[in-house]
Formats: sequence, C-alpha cells, structure tokens
Amino acid sequence: MNRKPFSTEQLQQLKQVCSDAGIKLTHQRLEIFRELLSSGADHPSAEEIHTRLHKRLPTIAIDTVYRTLATFDELGLIKKLHILNERTLFDINLTPHHHFICTRCKGVKDIYWSDFDNSSLPDLVNNMGEVESRHLEIHGICNTCLEEKG
Repeated sequence: MNRKPFSTEQLQQLKQVCSDAGIKLTHQRLEIFRELLSSGADHPSAEEIHTRLHKRLPTIAIDTVYRTLATFDELGLIKKLHILNERTLFDINLTPHHHFICTRCKGVKDIYWSDFDNSSLPDLVNNMGEVESRHLEIHGICNTCLEEKG
C-alpha cells in the first residue's frame, strides 16, 4: 500500500500542535495521522483505521487508535462525526463543509455550500447564544444505491 507522504506544512502543523499541547509525537501517532491524510474524503471509523494500520503496524492496539483520534479531535486536527446515531467517523478535512449521508449504504460525501455558510441565521438561533460553527447533514439515498435498486 502506498502511503501518502506528509507535506512539510502538514507535518509542521502536527508537530506544533502536539508540542503546544505537551504531547509526544510518537511513531504510532504519525502513522494514524498519515492514514487519516491518505483517507481523503473517506471519513473512516476508528476500526477501519486500525485495520489499515495493522497491516504495517501489527502491534498497534485498537485502544491506541481510539485514544489518538480522541486526542486529535480535542486538538482540532480532525473532526469527529456522529453519523445516524450508529457510528463515529473521523474527518481530516477542516475546510468548512457539510455532509450528504446515504441512509442505505451509510456512505458520507462532502458538500461545499458557501451560500449556506454565508447566510444569515434566523433571529431565533441568534437569540440562543453565540454560534461557533455550522454543520449541515443531508440524509438521502446516494446515486450508487439508487442504481443498484433499479
């Protein structure tokens, strides 16, 4: 399996964030981050990441993957997605975006929608407090599943 190399910028960001948090940048953390980078828009689960890593790091424990992903989420390096109340997925893409979730195959696709991101929120929302981020989930059946049905 070809591993995607870190860009200098990505490696520096990872090193800086870990250093600022007082966290040692171990080989396993590097490999977990690399696996997330190579996943692209895949939105893998901890179990999927563990399975992929286990091929080249046979001693890596699933608990290590879970703890590292939780740490990366807390540090703002990735985002944790709770999809359909069934599973937790991880997203390395920190660019503002939203998700289309197939209710049949559970696939997740990124949606970039600047009109939504830049729209004014209703007064009802503004009166609830200060909004820190927006994330929209659209649920439906993807084209692949629709074609399989037909």
